[in-house]
Amino acid sequence: MPIDGSTINIEARMLGPLQVKTRQRSAVPSAAKPRTLLALLALNLDRHLSVDTLIYELWEDDPPRSAAITLQTYVLQVRRQLAEASDVCPRTISASVLRTVKAGYVFDPAQAWVDVHEFHRLADRGELADRAGRTDEAASLYRAAEELCAGSPLVDVEHGPALRAEVARLEQAALCVTERRIAAELRMGYHRAALGELASLVMRHPFHEDLHAQYMVALYRSGNRAGALDVFQKIRRTMTTELGLEPARKLRDLQEAIINADTVPEVLLRSS
Repeated sequence: MPIDGSTINIEARMLGPLQVKTRQRSAVPSAAKPRTLLALLALNLDRHLSVDTLIYELWEDDPPRSAAITLQTYVLQVRRQLAEASDVCPRTISASVLRTVKAGYVFDPAQAWVDVHEFHRLADRGELADRAGRTDEAASLYRAAEELCAGSPLVDVEHGPALRAEVARLEQAALCVTERRIAAELRMGYHRAALGELASLVMRHPFHEDLHAQYMVALYRSGNRAGALDVFQKIRRTMTTELGLEPARKLRDLQEAIINADTVPEVLLRSS
């Protein structure tokens, strides 16, 4: 990203370890709570975050008496890191990047690239292409979104309530994109190529019925009907033993189609 003397450009990555850079230099504090503060501010780009919201994120229900003053100290530390990385004075950061507003703060750099926002943009474009029947394009967009994920979101940051909720949402969104990308690739005929990834995914998500359905389809279309039926029996045992539930109708219909050596309906390869 080009940088001139009048603008501060930020690159923030949170789909993995926290990275916030300007001029290709890290602006991430080493101390835990300033890191949490910076992560929450970057996730809420251009949004006013109140002092009370930030205090709750940092200390939850047990803030120190000096919480408001300590928060100001953490904000100063974040501003100092951003100033050092940007080769500007802290006053410039407080005026144009991390501003004090009524009873709170707003993180508002002139230009910013945030991986979370880019992830959602690519995922949304992929879904639109998918709905329009442009399967190749959809698979490519989903994979581009996945490539932004470098591990568990904010894996090296202490999470308060807001970050815990956001991390859970991002993890679910990433899994959804993976599921949709695999569904698209199966519709494109890449059944054997998907087997290894699906074998790993169903082990990590033993109750995820759509992933199990995809694995069954990939096995069946690769010529392994017995393996596909075994996948059904395993998830059925897991669900009935641990949850007291039978698999959903979609999965049972798929099992029946495989038993009868029928053609698997394409609707079973579309994410719900």
